[in-house]
Amino acid sequence: MSIKKIAPTLVAVAVATVLTACQAQETKTGSAVSGKSMAAKTAQSGPPPLAPLGAPPIPPDNKQTPAKIELGKILFFDPRLGGDASTGCSTCHEPDQGWAWAEDFSRGYPGTVHWRNSQTIINSAYYARNFWAGSVPSLEKQAPSAAKGGVAGNGENDIMESRLALIPGYRKRFKEVFGTEWPLIGDAWRAIAAFERTLVQRDTPLDKYLLGDKNALTEQQVQGMALFNGKAGCIQCHNGELASDQDYYNIGVPPNKRWEEDGLAQVTFRFELYAKGMTEEGYRTTKADPGFYFRGKNTWDKGKFRTPSLRYTAFTAPYMHNGIFYTMEDVVDFYNRGGFDEDGRTTAFAENKSKLIKPLGLTDEEKENLVAFLEAFSGEEMLMEKPAMPEYAPLFTRAELEAAQEEK
Repeated sequence: MSIKKIAPTLVAVAVATVLTACQAQETKTGSAVSGKSMAAKTAQSGPPPLAPLGAPPIPPDNKQTPAKIELGKILFFDPRLGGDASTGCSTCHEPDQGWAWAEDFSRGYPGTVHWRNSQTIINSAYYARNFWAGSVPSLEKQAPSAAKGGVAGNGENDIMESRLALIPGYRKRFKEVFGTEWPLIGDAWRAIAAFERTLVQRDTPLDKYLLGDKNALTEQQVQGMALFNGKAGCIQCHNGELASDQDYYNIGVPPNKRWEEDGLAQVTFRFELYAKGMTEEGYRTTKADPGFYFRGKNTWDKGKFRTPSLRYTAFTAPYMHNGIFYTMEDVVDFYNRGGFDEDGRTTAFAENKSKLIKPLGLTDEEKENLVAFLEAFSGEEMLMEKPAMPEYAPLFTRAELEAAQEEK
């Protein structure tokens, strides 16, 4: 073989080796899951700046229509899309509680308690993946995952679909929207997702400021924004139009003490570890939520969670995946201490704690300015009246049943 033929081969091998190494590192950091390439990260000189929120992306296979959105709105509030007809989407995502649930752990299915904090539905349309640990790729997948989750809705497809079939109002609406003779459960999730994509807030003081209204922020908030982009380092992860890079980090959040005191919460925690495929050793010894670890079972991902958006946070306390902080002041203090709570506790997976997390040295005045700026990520509270639920009705009368039996 000539040298001319060997050289391209060596180059090809070298390129393939470099690409493989980049892909491995990309998987390790979780960037592959959040849809960002290592090349893009390398090319940019710093994190994207904050930006006004644009229109939400609409998937081509689930176009928005007024009738579909209205159907999804009713289904969102209907507890019959669940196990015992008591737990629907709005059970854990109440409009007057930030379209979330204002306790550390979300509500659970009757007889249980959830194991994570309920995230707001507002602006959820913009996430590439949903849930704290990125377990589903779309709102269409999020709805059934919650409705059928063992400590959430606990529903079964056939039962939920049968309930819909016994409701004339739903039969009419599903036929109008999807063209089916009977409601199909998969179409229910599509309708709910369409409704959720209307729950967006794009007119916050921050959006107005970034669009040119320099009076939209107070002087204190402007000073807080300088800290956000500089000394406090918030922009490193809370960037772009969503104020989230949608990546996964271990920032040092300590376990919720409720797991030590609440027997039902402890049972739920062990159930979730078992259901998500934890090893026996891990199941017996793990004392904190492994988070993103469940996606690939990589030890370096333990304790990592997706960067939540800062939008609408004025109404969504408590904060963090386990609801451990009840005010934004608590959150800022946590970061200022370098990822430690007031008792000096940090993550149970300290070996994975992000190098981005370190003491900030913020003064009391600077912390106040930063909290003031964080308030600019929220506009007016978005409230909504619960729609009227369509009623059940038999598919046939007693006389029709008796006539059918006589014909036999």
